[in-house]
Amino acid sequence: MKTLRVRNHELQLPVFLPDATYGYLRAVSMADLARLGLPATMMNAFHLMQKPGSTVIDALGGVHAMSGWRGLVMTDSGGFQAYSLIRQNPRFGSLSENGIIFRPEGSQRKLQLTPEKSIQLQMGYGADILVCLDDCTHESAPYSEQELSVERTIAWAGRARQAYERLLQSRKWGEADRPLLFAVVQGGSEKDLRKACAEALLEFGFDGFGFGGWPLDSEGQLLTEILEYTRSLIPREFPIHALGIGHPVSIMTAFRLGYEMFDSAMPTRDARHGRLYAINAETLPLSTDGSWFSYKYINNETNTRAAAPISPGCTCPTCTELSLGYLYHLYRMNDAGYLRLATLHNLAIMRRLMELLQQYG
Repeated sequence: MKTLRVRNHELQLPVFLPDATYGYLRAVSMADLARLGLPATMMNAFHLMQKPGSTVIDALGGVHAMSGWRGLVMTDSGGFQAYSLIRQNPRFGSLSENGIIFRPEGSQRKLQLTPEKSIQLQMGYGADILVCLDDCTHESAPYSEQELSVERTIAWAGRARQAYERLLQSRKWGEADRPLLFAVVQGGSEKDLRKACAEALLEFGFDGFGFGGWPLDSEGQLLTEILEYTRSLIPREFPIHALGIGHPVSIMTAFRLGYEMFDSAMPTRDARHGRLYAINAETLPLSTDGSWFSYKYINNETNTRAAAPISPGCTCPTCTELSLGYLYHLYRMNDAGYLRLATLHNLAIMRRLMELLQQYG
C-alpha cells in the first residue's frame, strides 16, 4: 500500500479529502470526521482569505486550531475559483501575468492574489500540503487560451516555488517540518500543451502534482483519455491529485488510470439534497460499469416504512442505529438532524470506497 508522509501525518493512498472550503463542512463537525476515520480535508486559501480572513485565522492559531481538526489539511490555491468566477463573469475580476485581481461578492474593494501571496497565505494558515496558483481553463476553450493558461501556470509555479523556499529558510524549517508543495498540470485537452506544462513543472521540482482544469466534457463525461495521458507524463513516484473529482464511479475510473488523491464537495452536497450513496459490492474487483454503486433518493414515499438502513453493511452511525424510514421522516420534517446523519453516511461511503481501492495496492 502506497503512503504519503508529511509532518506527523501518514496518508494511505488512495485518499479522499472532503471539501471544507471555509474551514468547515456543513452539518458535521471535525470530530465527526475523525470518528469516521477520514484522515484529511481540503480547504481553500482563496475563500479563507475572505471569510473568516487571514487576521482571524492567525488569531485563532491557524486552520487546525481554528477548526479543531488534527488530521492533514491540504489547501487549494484559488486557481479554480478564478476560473469559475472571473472567466465566466469578468465583472468579478481579471487575470494577468502577475496573478488574479478580484472583487469579493458584495464589496467594492479589490483584492490581489499573486503566486507568492497564495503560498504565504497557505503556509501562514498552517496547511500541510500547499498548491501553487494556476490558471484554470475549460477543456473546450480555444487553443490560444489554453496556451496562455499553460504559460501563466508555469511562470506562476516557478514564482511559487521560489516564495516557498524563501519562507522555509526564514522559518528555519527542515524536512520534518515543511509542508509539501504541489503544482497543477494545465493544458485542457491539448496533449502537446499538457506535455509542455508537465515537463516544465517537473524541472522546478515539486512533491506532487494535480490534474488541472475542468475534468468533464460538455456532455458531463469524464475526460478519461486526457486524464490518462496527463498521468503518463508524471513519474509514478509522485502522487497526483485528481482535483475536483468526487463521483464514486469517476474516482474508480481515475484510480485505475493512476490517480491517488481526490477531493470534492459532491458527497456532502448530495447528502444535503437527498441523494444518498450505496455500495452494492463489498469485494474486489469493482466492476468497470459502475453497477457496484447506486443512489437512494430520500424524498421517495416508498421510504416511509423502510425498516432497513440506507446501505446494508455500512458501519456509519446512521446505518447502524437508524432506519431509512426514520431518516425519511426527519427529511420530511425539515429537521436539521437529517443533514448531519445523511452527510455522515455519504462520507462513510467515500471512506469505504477508499478502503476497497487500497486493497488493490
